[in-house]
Amino acid sequence: MATYTLRVNGRTYTTDVAPDTPLLWVLRDHLRLTGTKYACGVAACGACTVHLDGAAVRSCVMPVSAVGNAAVTTIEGLSEKGDHPVQRAWDEVDVPQCGYCQAGQIMTAAALLQRNPNPGDEEIEQAMSGNLCRCGAYHRIRDAVKLAAKKG
Repeated sequence: MATYTLRVNGRTYTTDVAPDTPLLWVLRDHLRLTGTKYACGVAACGACTVHLDGAAVRSCVMPVSAVGNAAVTTIEGLSEKGDHPVQRAWDEVDVPQCGYCQAGQIMTAAALLQRNPNPGDEEIEQAMSGNLCRCGAYHRIRDAVKLAAKKG
């Protein structure tokens, strides 16, 4: 076991875990931030997406020892009141069906819009392609990303 000090959603946490513990399990089991979901466990679906210094990363394969001093943002920390432009667009377009993948989808979309505030269809499709939606809401996801870009 090792002690790690993490900056998550603007707060500082200290936890004792093995260095190879995936960030996902530190967030869910130790910090009780359960908005980040577990699905595939091999970084193939995107349900576990969080931001590491603003970049979208798959927390299921990111060892806690690799986080270092980077700031971690989870879906709970994207906005205090759930009013981030991507979250508002998701509601307006009525994206979710089952909702399981939505935290990862939203975090990926928010990272995309942070680095490119006005992406085209191809850029949206490319950025979101690593996030799987079993319900097939891809056209609504693309529409919501476009709407969020307009909301800025």
